[in-house]
Amino acid sequence: MRSGTYTALALALGLALSGSAAYAPTAAAKAPASLAVDIPYEQFTLPNGLRVVVHTDRKAPIVAVNIWYHVGSKDETPGRTGFAHLFEHLMFQGSENYRDEFFGPFERVGATDQNGTTNSDRTNYFQNVPTTALDMALWMESDRMGHFLGAVDQALLDEQRGVVQNEKRQGENQPYGVLREPLSKALFPKGHPYSWTTIGSMNDLNAASLEDVKSWFRRAYGPNNAVLVLAGDIDLATAKEKVAKYFGDIPAAPDFKQPAVDVAPLKADARLVLTDKVPQVSWNRLWNVAQSGAPEEDDLDLFAQVLGGSGSSRLDRRLVHEEKLVDSISTSYYGQQLSGRFSISAAIKQGVDPKRVEAIVDEELKKLLADGPTQQELDQAKVAIKSGFIRQIERIGGFGGKADVLAACAVYRNDPGCFRTSLANIEKATVASVKAAGNKWLNNASLYAVVEPGERKPAAEEPSVARSAAPAVGAVDTKFKTLPAGVDRSLGVPKTETFPDLSFPALQRATLSNGLNVVLASRPGIPVVQMNMLFGGGFSTDAGKKLGTASFATNMLTQGAGEYDALAFAAKQESLGANIGSGAGLDGASASLSAIKEKLEPSLALYADMLRKPRFDAKEIERVRAQWLATIKQEKVQPQGVVNRVLPGLMYGAGHPYAIPSSGTGTEADIAALTRDDLLAYHNAYIRPDAATLVVTGDTTLAEIVPLLEKHLGDWKGAGAKPAAPAVAAVPLPKKPRVFLIDQPGSVQANIFAGQLVPSSRDPNVVDLDVANGVFGGTFTSRLNMNLRENKRWSYGARSGLQNAQGPRPWIASAGVQIDKTAESMAEMDREIREFASGKNPTKPDELAKIQNSFTLRLPGSLETNSALGGSIADIVRYDRPDDYVLQRSARIKSITLGDVQRAAAGIQPDSLTWVVVGDLSKIKDKIAALNIGPITVLDNDGKPVKADGKQAK
Repeated sequence: MRSGTYTALALALGLALSGSAAYAPTAAAKAPASLAVDIPYEQFTLPNGLRVVVHTDRKAPIVAVNIWYHVGSKDETPGRTGFAHLFEHLMFQGSENYRDEFFGPFERVGATDQNGTTNSDRTNYFQNVPTTALDMALWMESDRMGHFLGAVDQALLDEQRGVVQNEKRQGENQPYGVLREPLSKALFPKGHPYSWTTIGSMNDLNAASLEDVKSWFRRAYGPNNAVLVLAGDIDLATAKEKVAKYFGDIPAAPDFKQPAVDVAPLKADARLVLTDKVPQVSWNRLWNVAQSGAPEEDDLDLFAQVLGGSGSSRLDRRLVHEEKLVDSISTSYYGQQLSGRFSISAAIKQGVDPKRVEAIVDEELKKLLADGPTQQELDQAKVAIKSGFIRQIERIGGFGGKADVLAACAVYRNDPGCFRTSLANIEKATVASVKAAGNKWLNNASLYAVVEPGERKPAAEEPSVARSAAPAVGAVDTKFKTLPAGVDRSLGVPKTETFPDLSFPALQRATLSNGLNVVLASRPGIPVVQMNMLFGGGFSTDAGKKLGTASFATNMLTQGAGEYDALAFAAKQESLGANIGSGAGLDGASASLSAIKEKLEPSLALYADMLRKPRFDAKEIERVRAQWLATIKQEKVQPQGVVNRVLPGLMYGAGHPYAIPSSGTGTEADIAALTRDDLLAYHNAYIRPDAATLVVTGDTTLAEIVPLLEKHLGDWKGAGAKPAAPAVAAVPLPKKPRVFLIDQPGSVQANIFAGQLVPSSRDPNVVDLDVANGVFGGTFTSRLNMNLRENKRWSYGARSGLQNAQGPRPWIASAGVQIDKTAESMAEMDREIREFASGKNPTKPDELAKIQNSFTLRLPGSLETNSALGGSIADIVRYDRPDDYVLQRSARIKSITLGDVQRAAAGIQPDSLTWVVVGDLSKIKDKIAALNIGPITVLDNDGKPVKADGKQAK
């Protein structure tokens, strides 16, 4: 489960107060003709007050089930902070008629995009399920809405309280995490519903009682305080019948009163300065501004886009490109129900005085407030926001998909179609209206929040305040009625007996006159065309040269091409509503284009310029180099980042093409030494059509796209001979386990990694190992996560996974754990791995069945978007797999036996594991040594051994 603040939709969708819902089904009005996209919907309300919104989209045999409760951390009281988020966790632990992990039945039917989130204003639960599993999903959601209290006991409360506290530690343990809690307190007066974080106080969580939890449920989780959205392969008649059947008999709750809007503008400028073990200053300036739903919200979103919301914005131009004082800067408007937030955030270069940045930000802000945006800037911002929304609603469910959009509008505006209003507001916004919105809100006092390099000081948390009695549970409005029970819940969860057939689109192929191979999967619908050109030349080609070359060179492709310098390229891209990107992976590079259909040809022309005519301007190389070096420094202070840099070298050994930082960023010395000639040489060698395949997905046909590709790419030629791919040798496994420790003083968590090399992604038994990994650590209900998170409560999440590679690839098990349980967690991980690999605790039939179902039945949902479909095709191309590989893989998973899984699991050799632990060694080293897992070596964050005196060994 995931906590966090509400992510504003691309159109600044807001969180206005909800009103009463209509009882009768109503058809929504059609969208204005000027809009290129829409989300048609219908809605109805059950007699118990549950509002239901239905959107039909038959592109895939899946339904998004998304339920929002209008309750969040704003509804807590001092002394009871963190309740909303804690309750979100509790709701995943089963119900009176299903007393087990909520994820279980969903994994068995192949659900995708399943999660729950909490923010200040609402709590939601969502999942996409095969159409035939809709009854199961509705039974599960209705059982926890109407039949939950009897399943909650003290043990369950203690379990999830521990999980939430580890989630809090995980957030605080990240670089700049020290800012999270003080920021809320500094922005809002004491007692304001936004003056505490969603995750709450450790002391308040410890003080939570079972009766507190039950009272919270009785008050907040009634059907009349919820909105259910069903989107996808569903229609109104089916929705009405099924929702009434499963939810109709749930009694309404008392009216849940929403707090009044309270923007709480700051009364005077304030400054919050903290220190952390970070390599550079994080500078932020924030204002409390109009709440979402206010007249100015869409104009504020446009103001933010112009000021610092894109790569060609005013602040980017001034501070990143001209003055070169920051590595990055961004600006955003974020709407919430009671108050909005406007923020400017910058990563300031080492050695730069933050006051210089502060003065320039203030200067540029005042200019924009005085003059407003130019018409060109405004038009460009409008296209960026609209195109972002079009891409967002390609998905029916998940974070920000169509179901989320409809639910947010229904909950906060009592109008599921409020996104249309925002689109219309964006369209009609003027220079004057954007200027007026900025002046109304950004001439007010602001908070400067700064995190400087220094010692990380443990957060001194205030004790839990004396708590008044929990709010009384009032009377239920007599207008709400229930329907007769539609299901006998004693029969348990409905069984899903049939599933939609898996279909994979036929791959169409063409070859351009220059030999460039084109693979197309046509998918009409959302007016977007996605392209991804696959090249050789990944990180592994850096071996023996300057590490980071491949990634740096491919990143530079978007920093100016043809007639456009870096700023002009970014501006042109944004004006077209296109997303153009490039990068490298371990064994290859790629360049992508996502184009709005109506702007396909000019977007393709810009994409072709990037591929064929990158400028590699000297000033841009130096700018990106400085940002790159800052990125490497950031990696070295992040637990995952430092392991990505260090672990490959430990596993593969010096000289191997894969023994390089897996982030691809290289080393500081090599990046500092890179020249323009190095970048040109890389481009000539690898960015060439005779060694590439272009994968195209989306709303186009071969007849349409091939002539356009021929026009812009057909005469493109490679220069010289194609280089051979690097030889990737097998690597002998260590003969005994090894333990490497990396010190992170002051950390409240330790991050544990255990890895081993396994055969490549081309291995004939690749599917068997995928299944074995799924049983061990590849899903939420896998063994490792259930042990360390749910049973022991030592971790927020533990998992294992495999990285794709042409050569030997890593299998890695990992967990972030509370610092005082580091050794105990390592012991549990070691035991789990040994018992699984040896067959002492082999895969059980029900575990295998769960993974078989999860991995095969989820495929229709997992291939919903053009990006996901393109990724699947890219794997087919990269690993020379047949066009129907997805179907063949599914058939293999269905036929796999327990013996096959055990043979694959036996490939994990516990006595050959390489362990890396990142944490405060003063608290964990001695206990780890006492485990006697293997010899211990202390490393610095470059992977160099550290002597006992703390100095780097020579």
